[in-house]
Amino acid sequence: FIFSLQYNDYVHFIEPCFKGILVQADRDNREHFKQLVEELQAKGVGTVSKALTESFKILREFRDAGQGGLCNQAIMLITDGAVEDYEAVFEKYNWPDRKVRVFTYLIGREVTFAPHVKWIACNNKGYYTQISTLADVQENVMEYLHVLSRPMVINHDHDIIWTEAYMDSALFASQAQSLLLMTTVAMPVFSKKNETRSHGILLGVVGSDVPLRELLKLAPRYKLGVHGYAFLNTNNGYILSHPDLRPLYKEGKKLKPKPNYNSVDLSEVEWEDQDEILRSAMINGETGYLSMDVKVPVDKGKRVLFLTNDYFFTDISGTPFSLGVVLSRGHGEYILLGNTSVEEGLHDLLQPDLSLANEWIYCITDIDPDHRKLSQLEAVIRFLTGEEPDLECDEELVQEVLFDAVVTAPMEAYWTTLALNMSLDTEAGIEMAFLGTRAGLMRSALYVGSEKISNKKFLTQKEKESIFTMDHFPLWYRRAAEHPPGSFIYSIVSEDDSEGGGLPKVVTVSTAVSVSVDGKMGVAAAVGVQIKLDLLQRKFWMAMQQCSALDGACPLSCQDDIVNCFLIDNNGFILVSKIPEETGKFFGAVDGSVMTQLLNMGMFRRVTMYDYQAMCKVPYHHHSGARPLLSPIYAFLAAVKWLISDFLIFLLEFNMSSFWHSDNLADAHKHKKHDTLQPCDTEYPVFVYEPAIRETNGLIECGDCQKMFVAQQIRSSNLLLLVTDAVCDCSVFPPVPVDAKEV
Repeated sequence: FIFSLQYNDYVHFIEPCFKGILVQADRDNREHFKQLVEELQAKGVGTVSKALTESFKILREFRDAGQGGLCNQAIMLITDGAVEDYEAVFEKYNWPDRKVRVFTYLIGREVTFAPHVKWIACNNKGYYTQISTLADVQENVMEYLHVLSRPMVINHDHDIIWTEAYMDSALFASQAQSLLLMTTVAMPVFSKKNETRSHGILLGVVGSDVPLRELLKLAPRYKLGVHGYAFLNTNNGYILSHPDLRPLYKEGKKLKPKPNYNSVDLSEVEWEDQDEILRSAMINGETGYLSMDVKVPVDKGKRVLFLTNDYFFTDISGTPFSLGVVLSRGHGEYILLGNTSVEEGLHDLLQPDLSLANEWIYCITDIDPDHRKLSQLEAVIRFLTGEEPDLECDEELVQEVLFDAVVTAPMEAYWTTLALNMSLDTEAGIEMAFLGTRAGLMRSALYVGSEKISNKKFLTQKEKESIFTMDHFPLWYRRAAEHPPGSFIYSIVSEDDSEGGGLPKVVTVSTAVSVSVDGKMGVAAAVGVQIKLDLLQRKFWMAMQQCSALDGACPLSCQDDIVNCFLIDNNGFILVSKIPEETGKFFGAVDGSVMTQLLNMGMFRRVTMYDYQAMCKVPYHHHSGARPLLSPIYAFLAAVKWLISDFLIFLLEFNMSSFWHSDNLADAHKHKKHDTLQPCDTEYPVFVYEPAIRETNGLIECGDCQKMFVAQQIRSSNLLLLVTDAVCDCSVFPPVPVDAKEV
């Protein structure tokens, strides 16, 4: 925890928002203080006694309140000289217990005031260092470590620490995304020689890197249900692993780590926890349970799921971490088990259209070097055949896989029959059929050559949302599970996300497969197809030409110029329109008048969502880079911005005006000529259809004319038909915005 003071004749905090308090020394706060220190200007004469007095008071209040790590408290005094030793201040606030250590750093070659500066450190259990050159910064700044570690050596304390999440640069370069975030477990190594034990000599540190995914194996994915997940956070509230954690962002075509990727707070991903009940309990290492109604963004924030989640949490013994497990009501309560022989199941597991979720742990393959080359499917097969008797596998999950393999085996023959019976004239456009089960088993069949597939990323590692991962079920599975059995859920890739950046080309259709046993019902699988968008459009326009009248003639058709016809999904995105360029766009951006009326009538509702991990553009502004600090001092601050294990205060004393000349100032920044991205918080709307209203119509007053519209839900689907007047100009109504805005 840190705070920083600026002072001359009087004392004030360089960040007014943090007045009188210490804040966590996380990356964001450190960078913020660093920027503020860079902007400091010297004026007047520094009265260090006032700053010391204020510092001791704040540290004492923090200590008496039992806040922070309750380990070390320290003041760091960086000065170009001290005209006295300030004994009265130390006698009043720090002696005789000396609970606050004072480390002093004398900047420059002048030694006139060195005795005072040294006396301050030596009489307050600190350490004195003189920084004469830039080389001294790197060499001497770490001296404080030996002082702080001395009591641990004497008391034989070997505390084990776990670091916050960090990104392994080698793994990032190798695209090993599943091992991207790491933590390090480490402990100090002290000299135990009897003759030097009282000196408290720190020899070094020993540690090991641990992929955070390893800790998530404590909660097997298949037991958590369709929407369930596990997450980890530190005792500071920072997320280590969470399905909604997005540590990377795209700049041009490159993926880069966000500046604050390892300081995302639990309250920023579980933002429905507005009273911070969950956050407080997990930070305190408690074991417990609570329920929350949550809005879960999916499909890159374009859609939302409304769930009631049960949160179970506990601390992980021997670490500063807590584990949370989330189950959504209606899912993950029951497990469907079936009796299947190994022989029968093995036969079906070997079919070429079958695969398993490679991020799930069916068998442990990362301990024995001989097993690491095996995929999870290969490991399961070798386990069942007895080829690898040393393999450790989850027998319950393997039994589920065997059962699912047998039950879904006829799908291969069924899909093949469909392919043979297809009429090329009427059905051209079906590209793929697929199926996924709750055990992570996938089957798929191609109806066109792999080179002709429109969305080549679908069901591959390049499109994580379409496959089973350690974090989540596929999006098409999750959306289907939230609709009544027998409903078909149509999903279109929006204009911004389509492959190549052009117009969307395919539509994914999925439906859930529910199983009922003794009155208990659960979603066992989801099945779907991916079809070309033009096939859906052809069928739509054909259907719009058919009427129920006896003579079959339609008084009005979607082909007529006086009407516009749209097929939209339950979030307002257009699948079919007369104008191809409108496909994939939000309907409110195309026709603000009708969308506004549908919102007013309650057929759609606006849901406000928040993104606390967004990246916003920062316009480029050139400004002077003159640095108001002497370059050795600036380098020193840069090197020690992470200083001291628990408490730290920067006290900058510059009494000698002779140092402040133009030749001592240097350019501080290299400017970029284009807009940069920086972390920000945003608010954005998601629009959701209310299924209670199946049909509606209305007239919109548009000045000189009235615009008529009709909206009707299409049975057993998430689609709506919209017919609007194409003649009346209703442009007085602005488009309904869906853009995110910074908050």
